[in-house]
Amino acid sequence: MQGATRQLERDSCEGGAEIVLVAINAKYIHASLGLRYLFANLGDLQPRAQIVETTIKASAADVAERILSLAPRIVGIGVYIWNVVEVERVVEELRQQRPDVVVVLGGPEISYEWQGTPLFGLADYIITGEADQAFATFCSDGLRGQWPKNKAIHASAPPLDALVPPYSLYQEEDLRHRVLYVEASRGCPFTCEFCLSSLDSAVRRFNLEALLDEFDNLLDRGALVFKFVDRTFNLHTGTGVAILRFFLERARPGMFLHFEMVPDRLPVALREWIAQFPLGALQFEVGLQTLNEEVGERIRRRQDLAKVAENFRFLREETGVYIHADLILGLPGESLESFASGFDRLFAMRPHEIQLGVLKRLKGTPIVRHEEDFEMVFEVTPPYEIRAHRDLSSQEIAGGKRMARYWDRLVNSGRFHSTVPWVWRDRPSVFWAFWEFSQWLFLRFQRDHAIPWEEYGRALYDYTGGARPEARSEIAMDLWADLRAGGFAHPPKYLEGLEGRKSESEDDSRLVSSGKRQERSLRRG
Repeated sequence: MQGATRQLERDSCEGGAEIVLVAINAKYIHASLGLRYLFANLGDLQPRAQIVETTIKASAADVAERILSLAPRIVGIGVYIWNVVEVERVVEELRQQRPDVVVVLGGPEISYEWQGTPLFGLADYIITGEADQAFATFCSDGLRGQWPKNKAIHASAPPLDALVPPYSLYQEEDLRHRVLYVEASRGCPFTCEFCLSSLDSAVRRFNLEALLDEFDNLLDRGALVFKFVDRTFNLHTGTGVAILRFFLERARPGMFLHFEMVPDRLPVALREWIAQFPLGALQFEVGLQTLNEEVGERIRRRQDLAKVAENFRFLREETGVYIHADLILGLPGESLESFASGFDRLFAMRPHEIQLGVLKRLKGTPIVRHEEDFEMVFEVTPPYEIRAHRDLSSQEIAGGKRMARYWDRLVNSGRFHSTVPWVWRDRPSVFWAFWEFSQWLFLRFQRDHAIPWEEYGRALYDYTGGARPEARSEIAMDLWADLRAGGFAHPPKYLEGLEGRKSESEDDSRLVSSGKRQERSLRRG
């Protein structure tokens, strides 16, 4: 694949391709893994193909101009929940300017419930399922004039050992500035009804020896950040141990690995290797989603919460892993009170970060079977978030979304590590204390975005100091310590005259460079 990389670079310079593969990413930092798989598996067609990678911030006209400047015959675009609207606009532009270009769409957002959608109407063809090999076959046949008879092409899951790996297609800019997505397996054995992975219960693993060779090449080229997209990294102990041992033996400053893990499965063999990694070198994304066992059973999200708690204890007390935990608001049968109880239980387990998500009705997922019984109402446009259900009002969901944004900025960011606990100090529930604070913040700012850090600090000071006038001086000292750790050289006017205390952001020689948010949380425990 070294030759494929050079060919890709030559095509970029020469500016011509019969096949153009397009990725419209959510952010520049995300490098498209799926797009690179398609290119890697084009075989003899690679010299006739080129990748165009952009973001949802780019205008449709500009993206279309980039594509058409290459004079393509076939344009393939991946469609995801975050780029549906942008893809539709780009395809409309292509249709207006070059109706002869064959547009083929793939990806999860066009693989299910595509009938009657605007995108299906605009496209010449769609490929549903895993298109790694099916796209190459489509292009090979089409360029010979043998176009498929059916507009919808259903791709079966390819044997993973037959796929050409895409990792050599990560270029130097990707290695220096972007997250590298990798995978050791596909599929998920669990049947959580809100997740597309529940539709593919067969877990398939890539050849481990070949995969580790690919990772070795990336490391030799200077790669440091690896984000595994496997849904259940810790499902197969032997594979997990082999991957952890591989990276630990090649550990270097700045190396950072991200894994999604099954929360109640952490056997001793995995624990032994996890515990050896430097502080901040590993991040585990733990998708709990709900701690209400009845709700979990209803949506087929079964987990042993006692084991979950023990695994969190081990990770917090005996390892340097950064724990990112997820909860979903809006699951059928879960009220705000139930969600609050689960949030408080999770908070007590001390993850470094709690991400509050809102239930989305992803196309094809079986969560729809509860719509009638629980009076579930979803947005009809992406990202298809729930608006209300029988046990959760639209006002409560709106309040939950605001709380999620404020929590992310004030708590998950680590910027107010010393000050923000004053919001819930001596309160029986962290959730309800912060819920009240988030309502107060919204009344103050009339928005939940684009608020400067200094204004957040002032709001924290006013709110907590107003509730505890006897502690106002101590709160002010905590706030100035946080602001100074965040880069403020001088106290804001409302804190002028403070001598300040030493910042809690001293260097920790054990800590690798894992991103500013992770570093702030891990340094402070």
